[in-house]
Amino acid sequence: MESFFTDTLGLSGNMFSFLILPLLIFFARICDVSINTIRIIYMLGGRRLTSTLLGFFEAFIWLLVIREIFKHLDNWMCYVAYPAGFACGIFVGMIIEEKIAYGKVIVRIITRKEVAELIAYLNAQHFRFTKVEAEGPDGTENLVFTVVDRDRLDDLLNKLKELIPTAFYTVERVKAAAESGAIPEERGGLRIFTWLRAITRN
Repeated sequence: MESFFTDTLGLSGNMFSFLILPLLIFFARICDVSINTIRIIYMLGGRRLTSTLLGFFEAFIWLLVIREIFKHLDNWMCYVAYPAGFACGIFVGMIIEEKIAYGKVIVRIITRKEVAELIAYLNAQHFRFTKVEAEGPDGTENLVFTVVDRDRLDDLLNKLKELIPTAFYTVERVKAAAESGAIPEERGGLRIFTWLRAITRN
């Protein structure tokens, strides 16, 4: 790698060691850690093939980075670029995870208010739900359960805050949701990831 930058591109050895190499390590670690974040998401979602392929590329990038670090153990810039790339990779991975909006979540809504408008909204959006009359410390309460795709969660929560701003709710990830014995099709946040999920579905 060094010969390409020094001999082919004509860069000096110092420029490669203290600028190019640290930047390569930095961005490689961002890719590595971001892939790791996505891999864990798919692994928890039961996507064996997808998570396995992502794990291969994650390990491959990591080996390339470690190889260059061991070749330049005397370069202190590498020791800065490596953890800096790791930290930024976590941040980037979280952003990607939010954009993908992969999987389903269960939303539990608890309120003493009337929920007729909320039920009408759930029906209009074709959300499956269950309404239960429950007893709480303050008396009778309405408890509504619904399972939604993550990419539609914000719409539901915004509507909930509009209709019943005082409602208490919790959101929890769902590994799988089935209806009549069939697992519904997952919705993707980014088209490329939706396409990848379609061709790698087990």
